[in-house]
Amino acid sequence: MSHQRPLRRLADGYRRVVSFHDALFVAPWRAGLERESRRQEELLVTLVFLEALGVENPAGYYTLELYPELAERFHAWHQDAGMRRAPEPGVCC
Repeated sequence: MSHQRPLRRLADGYRRVVSFHDALFVAPWRAGLERESRRQEELLVTLVFLEALGVENPAGYYTLELYPELAERFHAWHQDAGMRRAPEPGVCC
């Protein structure tokens, strides 16, 4: 029981250091990092679903297994883009 107290203090100190690090280094860049992350995710979804957008996808065979993982993201993407339905029937809507 006596060894748990120093471990708890050490864990609390570590959490404070991580919180300070985030406030100092991560917080000023968080919005830009999230924006870049969204941009890259939208690019991936666009590249995977090129056929649905009417463009021949040369890597279609290799990206076929990503369809189930990205179908929900594609649905959110095309709605955010202002399309009520998917460009090609049967893709997600």
